[in-house]
Amino acid sequence: MAMKTLMLLAAEAEAPLTKWGIFPNVDSAVFGMFFGIAMIILVYVMIQRARAGLPIPEIRRIPGMEAFEEAVGRATEMGRPVHITNYAEDVGDYDTWAFWSYLAHVAKLCATYDTRVINTNTDYLTQAVNEEIIKQAYLEAGRPDAFNPDDVRYCSPWQFGYTMAVAGIIAREKPAANFLIGYFYAESLILAEAGALVGAIQIAASSATSQLPFFIAACDYTMIGEEFYAGAATLSKEPVIYGSVVAQDIGRVAFTIIIIIGAIMNTFGNDAMIRLIMF
Repeated sequence: MAMKTLMLLAAEAEAPLTKWGIFPNVDSAVFGMFFGIAMIILVYVMIQRARAGLPIPEIRRIPGMEAFEEAVGRATEMGRPVHITNYAEDVGDYDTWAFWSYLAHVAKLCATYDTRVINTNTDYLTQAVNEEIIKQAYLEAGRPDAFNPDDVRYCSPWQFGYTMAVAGIIAREKPAANFLIGYFYAESLILAEAGALVGAIQIAASSATSQLPFFIAACDYTMIGEEFYAGAATLSKEPVIYGSVVAQDIGRVAFTIIIIIGAIMNTFGNDAMIRLIMF
């Protein structure tokens, strides 16, 4: 009996501490939950306002995006094609969905200016989607007959098979504008150098932070990290995408303000904000 009592007492003593009786006793458990709920509500509100056509904060203009028309215009003047590619483009990947916004925009510019656009890709399902996007862009521009399906080219799914295929296409076709949009790996610098060798104006946009230094060094314009997604939202104007990006930006601003206020309060010896965040 005594042993049983001791075991019960030991179990009670080792019972994990909780916050408010339901939250695990870890840093920011309560604050994180309420901040997450606030973000969910904010995203929902921004999406609904965007769908209803009500005013929401604008996404700032990104210099790389403003160069798209300049790049296509230069290709038009020189009578040379435009090339756009994305290596990691699985049809279900979020980077691929962002890439499609850029592809539609570039294809529409090319169709409007009657400029040839070449798209290279590595996935057979994405190939079909890319072809339809470009075809639709030419249709909307009133030039359906100018669309050439042979310019939507499937390359090897193997990384350096794709890289060599694209580098060869760039060398042969000599595009005046080279768009490297999406997620890339070690092939990034090879493709950028191939474009530089033919004198193309190059615009890169990628969320692959490890490859951004190569794009910055070799390309004329580079959209860094989340600018890639913000640019896709701006181009597509799709309410779900646009509203989500706006809500995330508002959340970042709010959290930054909380940090600044906490830092000022802590400087004067008041750690209430820190305890709130860590609760």
